[in-house]
Amino acid sequence: MTTSPRLAEVTADTIDAAIGLRIRPDQEHLVAPVVKSLAEAYVHPEAAWPRLIHDGDRLVGFLMAFLDIDFAGDGTGRDIRSGLWRLNIAADEQGRGYGRFAVESVAAEIRRRGGDRMYVTWHPGDDGPEGFYLGLGFRANGETSGDQTVGVLELG
Repeated sequence: MTTSPRLAEVTADTIDAAIGLRIRPDQEHLVAPVVKSLAEAYVHPEAAWPRLIHDGDRLVGFLMAFLDIDFAGDGTGRDIRSGLWRLNIAADEQGRGYGRFAVESVAAEIRRRGGDRMYVTWHPGDDGPEGFYLGLGFRANGETSGDQTVGVLELG
């Protein structure tokens, strides 16, 4: 990395660049495009935390976290979760530490809000990001979400 990466909100001035962000073609089946994430953020504003990842003036990625979701769905607050919902790093920017920066940034926001665990899901298989997440300390917790593995990172 040439400068320090930073997060920025998606604005009217940056939405076209965000939507234009492209991952590697062989990864397109693993993560939704940014435009879908922004649509989901629009309909779930209470939970979604979309951010652009910049290095200097360059847009290098996009992340979206989910924050304080009641997974039990019964209003008891017994299973409140936060984590990384989407991570898209531009095809020509991968392998430079931006994914790690994204995960660390979401972890910091969860800690700031009082959370002590971070969740993520991934498609299993050799072509998926499982190794990346396990390398950052996530562990599969035995749950699945559709066809994806659920992982958790203790932030303690």
